[in-house]
Amino acid sequence: MSPHQPRHRLLQLPVLAWLTLVWLMLWRDFSLGNALFGFIVAVIVCVVFPLPRLRMNLHVRPIPLLWLVVKFLADVVVSSLQVAVATLRSTKNLRNAVIEVDLRSSSDFVLTVVAEMTCLIPGSLAVEARRSTHTLFFHAFDVKDVDGVEKFRQRVLDQERRVVRAFGAELSCVEDPPRTTAATEGVDR
Repeated sequence: MSPHQPRHRLLQLPVLAWLTLVWLMLWRDFSLGNALFGFIVAVIVCVVFPLPRLRMNLHVRPIPLLWLVVKFLADVVVSSLQVAVATLRSTKNLRNAVIEVDLRSSSDFVLTVVAEMTCLIPGSLAVEARRSTHTLFFHAFDVKDVDGVEKFRQRVLDQERRVVRAFGAELSCVEDPPRTTAATEGVDR
């Protein structure tokens, strides 16, 4: 917030609507009076604790969003089975890796959604996110070789492509070939 900008200009309708909805859900009372009071509380919260302006240029596309959800659920089921089978086998042959993935989108929203969705798929965990370079580091379960590293990296980039197609304003960033960097493939033994 700049020192010369009045606090009332920081009120953002989506934030006020979200805070009002949270208020209604917390009280479990969806009456008009409670909604009005919740909106007043939301305004007070936003004036007392101002947030930076949200700059999300989102365009929700229903069909790609449906495909994102379906593919995500399928990935969860398949990965759950793979993790279960791998853990029931001999654990002596398991090799894990920390894998660097450079996202092609420069959106913080896409970075966050990709990291969260990938973490919800069994067998992977985000260990670091670098906002400045839009790079994610994941701990991946049962990655045996460099081909496994590349396969995991491609899965994350495919996830990014689906997220951008479902929510993104600019599709060209994910249609280009991936950036190549020196990958960090630390394989645990």
